[in-house]
This record gives sequence, C-alpha cells and structure tokens, in this order.
Amino acid sequence: MATAADSIDGLEVVAQSPANRRQWTFLERHGLLLVLLSPVLANVIGSAFNIAYNSKQIEPLLKPAQQERFEACWQVFNLIVYPIAIACFVVPLIWLRPIHRQLIRREEVDPSTLKKAQRYVVNLPWWFLTVAAVGWLTCIPVFPAALHAVPEALDADVIPHLVTSFIIAAFIAVPQSFFAVELASQKTLFPVFFRRSNPALVPGGYPLNLKARGLLLWLSAVVSPIVSLVLLLISPEAVDSNRGFAYAVGAVNVVFGFLSFWMYSKQVEVPVRLLRRAAMRVAEEDFSVRVNVLRADDFGPLIERFNLMVEGLREREQLQETFGRHVGREAAEQILKQDQDLVGSEQEVTVMFVDVRNFTEHSSRHTPEEIVAVLNIFFREAVDRVEAHGGMVNKFLGDGFMALFGIGTADENHCQHAVEAGQAMLCCLEETASELEQAGWPDLKIGIGINTGPAIVGSIGSPKRQEYTAIGDTVNVASRVESLTKTLGHHLLVTEATRRKLDDGVTVTALPPQPVKGKGEPLKVFGVKPS
Repeated sequence: MATAADSIDGLEVVAQSPANRRQWTFLERHGLLLVLLSPVLANVIGSAFNIAYNSKQIEPLLKPAQQERFEACWQVFNLIVYPIAIACFVVPLIWLRPIHRQLIRREEVDPSTLKKAQRYVVNLPWWFLTVAAVGWLTCIPVFPAALHAVPEALDADVIPHLVTSFIIAAFIAVPQSFFAVELASQKTLFPVFFRRSNPALVPGGYPLNLKARGLLLWLSAVVSPIVSLVLLLISPEAVDSNRGFAYAVGAVNVVFGFLSFWMYSKQVEVPVRLLRRAAMRVAEEDFSVRVNVLRADDFGPLIERFNLMVEGLREREQLQETFGRHVGREAAEQILKQDQDLVGSEQEVTVMFVDVRNFTEHSSRHTPEEIVAVLNIFFREAVDRVEAHGGMVNKFLGDGFMALFGIGTADENHCQHAVEAGQAMLCCLEETASELEQAGWPDLKIGIGINTGPAIVGSIGSPKRQEYTAIGDTVNVASRVESLTKTLGHHLLVTEATRRKLDDGVTVTALPPQPVKGKGEPLKVFGVKPS
C-alpha cells in the first residue's frame, strides 16, 4: 500500500493512516491563539483607513468644539467598545481551551462536551463576523449623535463622510475577518477537534456553503471597492480635491479584494484540485489514496463520500484478489460479472485434469508436512503454467486439479493453449527436480488428460452455497482420459476432439481406442510429447 503523500498548498492526498497517531504540528498545538490573531490584521487596516479618512475628510470640516468632542468620542468609544469586542472574541476560545488541551494530550473528552466544542469550532467564523460587524456598525449612530450634541451647527458633509468612513472600514475588516478565522480554524483546530469525526456532520453547525461564500467574495472583492469610490466621490468637492485619496481608498479595497479571492481559492480551488488528482489515481487503480481534508461546508460530505467510495473499491479489490486465490482470478471475475440468477451457460471449453502419480504410496512413507511441501512446489509451478497459457485452475482435487481453458474469453485457440500448458507442466518437473528432491520426492510424476467440447459453465449449487465450475460429458471424458495415462505409458493424453484443433507443430501419437466408463464405444486418444 502506498505511504507517500502528495502535498498541494499544505493539503494532502495520502495513503490512509490513523490521524490520531501522528504528531501534532506547531499550528495545531497553538491553534486557539492563531485563530484569535487571524482577524487582527484586517481590523487594524480597517482602523488605519478610518483614522486616515477622518483626518483627511472629516476633521477639516469640524469647528474647534466639534473637533474636541470628536476626539473625546473616539477615545471613549475605543476604550469601551474595543475591550468588549476583544472579550467577545476571547470568551469562546477560553471555553475551548481546556478541551483543546485534553485533545492535544490525547485524553478522552465527554462526548456531549466534545460535540458542543465541535459546534463552537464550526461556527467560530460567524461569531467573529458578528462581533466585528457590530463593533464597526455601532460607530454609525454613536459618532453623529455625539457631534449633534455640540451646540454649534454641524457641516452638512460631516455625517455622510462619517457613514462613508465606517462602511468602507467595515467592508475592509468584516469579510476578511470571516475568511481569516475560517481558514485558520480549518488549518489548526479541525485536525484536533475532529480527529475521529466529520465536521460536516456536526449538529448545529452552520458552515458557509458555496453560494454564500461566492456572495461574500462578491461583497468583498466587487461591491466594497465600487461602493467605497461612489461614497467618496458623491460630494462635488471630492471630485476636485480628494481624487488622489479616492484612488488610494480604491487601491486598498482592490488589495483586500484580492486577499479575499486568495482565501476563497484556498477554500474552494484546493479541495477541487485534490479531488481531481485523487480521482486520477483511482482511475489508475491506486485504491490506497485518501483525500485528507476536514471540511464542514459542502466539500465535507463530498470528500467523505469520495473516501468511502475509494475504500469500497479497495475492499472490493482485496475481496476479488482473495477470492481469486481460492477460485482463480478468471473465475472470480466471471462470478462478479454474472447475474445472481444466472446458474450457468453452455460454452465450448477445453478441460484439463492433472493428477500426481503414486501419491498414496508416497504419502504412506512421508509426514503430512513433507507431502504438503511437495504439493505446494508442484501446484505453484503448475498453476503458473496454466495461467500463463490463458487457463484457469478451477478446483484442486487432493493431489491434482481441474483446469479450464476458453472460459469467458474469445480465445479460439484454447485447445492449443491447453496442450502447450500441459507440455510446459511436464517440463517444469525437470526444472524443479532439485527442489522436489530436497522436499523428499525426487521422482514425482504426473498424468494429464485433455478434452474439448461443450459444457455448462457458471455458478452451480444451492442458493446458500455455490461453486463456479464446469459440468457435462466433456468434463467427465477429460477425467477418464487422465486416468488412462496410468496404463498407456504417456503422461499427456488428448481426445480426438482436441487433436482436430491443434496446430501441425504438435506431435501426437495415435493410440488404440480405449473403453471408458459412460461411453458405448471405445474412445480415440492421442499421446503428446513434451515440447
């Protein structure tokens, strides 16, 4: 089974391995802190933009008393709102911390507590988005109200500029906070909290689906720059005096839109690429592949089903391989292809029976272990010869076996291939003579009988126990012909039906017709020499 990993942007398509045995990474051990820090940059830049906008657009329009009130307002607001926002950010992470520590130490966590923690982890991006949005949008009513409380008349352009500054800052900070927290959670917290479960199956979890994700990207990358510029240029003086500032604001929004797109691609493009590469490997019959990505959104069930599909294919391949070792690969494939109700069909086949000579006598002089060792050597070589010539060992019969040629294939030369396989088997006894001698049977001999004709081939038996085999007169005659090798002095005998379809290069010796059980007339048989 494959053990190497193909990495794409930190995500892997790997051979299946228990996640709970690998070492935790630095990011996973400090995941809560990294999630807390992930939205900081977006909010800092949003605040920097807000400060720059206020100093450039709003403060020149304020009278001294209004300026003093404005300064006091943002100081008090920041002193109150920022600690509250930070506390709101931290509270769920503090609750998660002891559970996170337990999971890092690989300790058992109460199932109900773990489910609640998993729900928190999945919904963290929404919590951070809500806190950031409330924090920024609260500014819109607070600052105009504070300025209106000053007795002096307020310039008509101040309120529109205030609303503009806070909306643009919110457009910058809020979507970026969501994407950043989501990406950080998936990278650092999901491997810890979902070590043995699927985040897509968490009850009460509300991950962002693909449609909503596209909408949020559209707001961040398209709507935000356009709305920002429209709000900046809506006043007549802005067109002449603030064009450069408007361009700067537009550039900032474009950069943040690109960052939104980059995080969007990490969430969408990477899983698609992983699934595509994994599917290509499955198409190449590499069933050890597994998409090792934990997702709570639409990709979660898709990845899970893909992995289950590959696991099913892997199990089917293992079953077919194991099955094939018992009934033969060709038989296994035929059984898997046929309908359950199909009990057999008539085909023209070539049947081969092989039997070890003097087996009873040898068994009486050797231990069972020695006998099995010899038979394994012979069967190993014999089965290789049969399968190399397109045949299928259908069943082992103690010290012999029955093989079928022409099953389920368009092999018109199955008679020729069966005889060549028989000749190769006789030669292999000479090639393995030393090995057989070491195993205690230096003079092992075999008899081979081959017949061609129609037979019923398929799964035959009771509904509870069936066997894939061939039955009919053709099979019976092949068995009788193999028995004749004991008296006719030839190790390989074929019937007239087989001889008629052999190439001229096969040397055969006509033998006197032999009486066989079940036949009214003597049977014509022919001896074949090893190649």
